[in-house]
Amino acid sequence: MNSVVKWALVFLVFVSIVLNIVLIGNPSSRAPKCSAQRVHPLRGKHDDHSLVFADLTQEEYSQVQQYMLHQKDLDISTNQLTKPSENFLFLIDLSLPKKADALAYLDGNGPKPVRGATVVVFHGAQGYIKEYLVGPLPNPTAHRDVTTERYKTELPINARTVTVGEYALLFRLLEVEVFSQLEKLLKESFNAEGKKLNAFEQMPRGVRSGDRQTWIAFHRDVSSMYIHPVGFEVLVNHKNVNASDWKVERLLYNGQYFDTVGDLQKKYDSGSVEKIVYKKSLDYGSLKPRNKPLQVAPQQFYMEGKRFSVNHNQVLYLDWSFAFGMSSLTGMRVFDVRFKGERIAYELSVQEAMSVYGSVTPGMIITKFFDSSIGIGRFAHELVRGVDCPYAATYVDTYRYIDVPVPVRFRNSICIFEHNMGQPLRRHFADFFHNSYGGMVNSALVIRTITAIGNYDYMWDFIFYQTGAVEAKVHATGYISSSYLVNGSLRHGHQVAENVLGNIHTHFINFKVDLDLLGVKNVFQTKDMEFVNVSLPWMPDHYAMVPQLVENQLNTEKEAALRYNTKTPRYLHIASDKLNRWGHQRSYRLQVYSFAGDPLPESQAEERAMSWARYKVAITKHKDSEQTSSSLYNQNNVWTPAVDFSKYIEDNESIENEDLVAWVTAGFLHIPHSEDIPNTVTVGNGGGVLLRPHNYFDEDPSINSPDGVYFGPGSETSCDTNRMACLAQEPCSPVLEPFTYHGFDGVMKFEDWV
Repeated sequence: MNSVVKWALVFLVFVSIVLNIVLIGNPSSRAPKCSAQRVHPLRGKHDDHSLVFADLTQEEYSQVQQYMLHQKDLDISTNQLTKPSENFLFLIDLSLPKKADALAYLDGNGPKPVRGATVVVFHGAQGYIKEYLVGPLPNPTAHRDVTTERYKTELPINARTVTVGEYALLFRLLEVEVFSQLEKLLKESFNAEGKKLNAFEQMPRGVRSGDRQTWIAFHRDVSSMYIHPVGFEVLVNHKNVNASDWKVERLLYNGQYFDTVGDLQKKYDSGSVEKIVYKKSLDYGSLKPRNKPLQVAPQQFYMEGKRFSVNHNQVLYLDWSFAFGMSSLTGMRVFDVRFKGERIAYELSVQEAMSVYGSVTPGMIITKFFDSSIGIGRFAHELVRGVDCPYAATYVDTYRYIDVPVPVRFRNSICIFEHNMGQPLRRHFADFFHNSYGGMVNSALVIRTITAIGNYDYMWDFIFYQTGAVEAKVHATGYISSSYLVNGSLRHGHQVAENVLGNIHTHFINFKVDLDLLGVKNVFQTKDMEFVNVSLPWMPDHYAMVPQLVENQLNTEKEAALRYNTKTPRYLHIASDKLNRWGHQRSYRLQVYSFAGDPLPESQAEERAMSWARYKVAITKHKDSEQTSSSLYNQNNVWTPAVDFSKYIEDNESIENEDLVAWVTAGFLHIPHSEDIPNTVTVGNGGGVLLRPHNYFDEDPSINSPDGVYFGPGSETSCDTNRMACLAQEPCSPVLEPFTYHGFDGVMKFEDWV
């Protein structure tokens, strides 16, 4: 190659590079931005009727708080460090209207229900808990005690949730009575000199009603503390509301029990106990990426604007409309769910998330967590764009008042997005006689929140499909609970790290499904199959086993309480007496997917507090007095629960042509394994219920969706019934919000309490 040609090539390369830089830097050369505005009009219109279910506003929370503080006879404090012996305003939440009143208003037959708030006060000075109904809102002027009306009993003070104020006193007790006395042990065994160990509690707090004795297991002070147990546990009796009477009653160190701190200290110093020798280890639970991220995962965006709209607490999406909200105690819920203008469900809501653990060490051996007693919705923090939800999702703020001095804003704690589910909703390729392709992408609307309750993160989804189906489901992630490995531990799980046992446990999730199909008078039906031996019509002497439909209607609550340990029909239906075009009762099917572990035996005293977990599905007659399957108080008074779900069934009322509620339990058995380190993944860990139309329509309503695709030979590139053929002609780049995050603003900071 001569020098002239060589320099000519160099010049051409240089010019090419310059031109590319210019083109990249020139906005006019880029693909245009996708429309941020909706290209196609909504099929429905927003209205304010959904506000009857709206969460309390920040102003309403403050108004209720100030109203209660002005009731001088109640002598209430809102100081977050209020002592258990004082009266503390713990919770303010929306008080839902009576169903009949709400329906009359929604359907234009009655006035707007009076808006009110539930206020929970821990009356430590008097020794009881009270619930008050405060209203009307806004600007409340009255309150009344509704405790016995709701629970048919008084609520003892020891049924209360442990508050920030009580935790502060517990941590102070541990510092004075334990840590300061065992400095040598803490240094040699855990390298805890000048550093703290983190506490993780056992619940329930004792073995009988009235107890408040908590085993506290200690873990290393790292972000993944839950999988770093150190082998040291302390039993604290804090039954009395006066902290001066609290005391340390037992200790566990390296599998050995001690009656007092002094006893442990003496035996440790004398060398008569088997010591734990500190060994530095890496934080194997850290979620910090071990490799630098080099690529962005596939993203989804809207080329023609969003096909859904959010106004206040109402969502419109294609043929769907619904109201949504967030309870501090039970979490996410939706109301007045309609498809093509017809109400399908009055309420779909999370009720409880419960786990039962196995162990040989006291911090886990009798542990049964009732998350609504801590607050499921309470821990719905900000969602991370592009990870927790699609980047381009619509994000909604929520406000809560639970164990705080003022209402707290949780930014972006609910997300709503339309999602390509990654597979066709339907399709067929015709290759016999006629040649054609017909299909439709499965695009659905998702409303989601994620609650980080201690070690576990639960992802809650309600999904609305174009077929008229609705799905309520949960996936679990976060950290497993673990205990220090001692003799006998491996009967209760697998070793997952050095001296760390991943403890076997169950997850039970309860959903409330209040379907109203063409009115509130519905029935409960089951369908299944059986093989019958029939003679062939053209060969009467020849027989074949042929599947046959088996249909039944269950008419009482006891008949319709379908236990997990018995065989249940595979098709469960809430049905109307109205018929479709083909003469079948219009119904929705409850399709439960779950691989839950065994429920706690009913012989156990604690079982009544979780009696809903006996049933895969239980159908009851709707009552406003049977609003929830669990309660705020079941965790800490598990032996005499404020709500015993089994009592909803004991009266065995008729469910024939009545307003029916389905209580659905899903979940999974979790036997932790090494792949749960560093973190449990969502894949395979979850459960839920799919509500599917079954003869409700005359045909699949999604056949009317604009997402359908159809073409035959010669029309493959026509855009008339195949928008996919036009995508290459409509390139655009997404319009994205800047990445922000404020989720750490509302977290609990234990170090501020001591």
